[in-house]
Amino acid sequence: MRRTRWFVWLVVVVAMVGAACGEADDPTTATGGDDNEAGSTTAAPTFDAGTTMARIQQKGEITVGVKYDQPGFGQQDPATGEVEGFDVEIAKLIAVAILGGDVDSVEDKIEFVESVSKNREPFIQDGRVDIVVATYTINDTRKQVIDFAGPYFVAKQDIMVRKDDTSIKAVDDLNGKKVCTAKGSTSEKNIRAKAPRADVLLFDGYDECKEALVDERVVAVSTDNTILAGYVDRSPDELKLVDNPFSDEPYGIGLKKGDEAFRDFLNDRLEEIFEGGQWGDAFESTLGQLGLETPDTPTLDRYGAAGGATTSTTGTGGTGGAGGSGSTSTTGASSTSSSTG
Repeated sequence: MRRTRWFVWLVVVVAMVGAACGEADDPTTATGGDDNEAGSTTAAPTFDAGTTMARIQQKGEITVGVKYDQPGFGQQDPATGEVEGFDVEIAKLIAVAILGGDVDSVEDKIEFVESVSKNREPFIQDGRVDIVVATYTINDTRKQVIDFAGPYFVAKQDIMVRKDDTSIKAVDDLNGKKVCTAKGSTSEKNIRAKAPRADVLLFDGYDECKEALVDERVVAVSTDNTILAGYVDRSPDELKLVDNPFSDEPYGIGLKKGDEAFRDFLNDRLEEIFEGGQWGDAFESTLGQLGLETPDTPTLDRYGAAGGATTSTTGTGGTGGAGGSGSTSTTGASSTSSSTG
């Protein structure tokens, strides 16, 4: 009798241990919760056949255009080859919602492609990338050839000068002086409009502009303030920010024109990121390290074809709180601000 009771208890214990192990091995039940928390995972959803999301799932990888030379947003570590920054974190959060997993594991399922200002539209049009998340300012001209989701961030164009320069305090002061910005960006248009007598030098990227400023080939560099803040943070004894912005720059996620299902998915995912706090976490771990305070989440504007109507979802929280359902599919109008990125 004692042996029988002992055997029954042994069977029960083994069964309980086996059940616990089986639950831990199931990726959909092991962790769960917020897909931006360490160790948490998200199960890959099911998408309608023929959608861009289903194609990416079938491929098992998403291709994302990012900058490689912009501190805080997208910068490649020369030692490891890894790309880091706020845009990279946003791309990871998008990838998790398609491919599942978490922000750490999904890195292996993302192909990052360097996208400088002048090649972003061609990369999208040619299918070289699935999306571009690269300080990509939304404007009417770009919306003629591609679509945008967002904005996911709003920067402001400003000016960077050498630390000892006291002659430049505003954009008007660039008249008659040499100033650098990137080819293919609309920073040049903003500068020419607001300082028409400025001598504008154009390079492929802002690293070259920064070097031109340091060796005195130009007296200023102008682009978005958050980008410039990264350079100032790295060289505080050489450079400074004028801190007198002269335009708003809404950054969007670029995608192929006419792909409404993908655009709606991206907008819905951005709204989840705003509301769930992941947006604030991404900012604090990247741009926040440069000394920038976490701003309110941007107003989500479901951009569609230029000239159409728009429906907006208003952001309210400093670390990711955004209001509104964002469930209405629209063909949004463009931002009317001049654009830089």
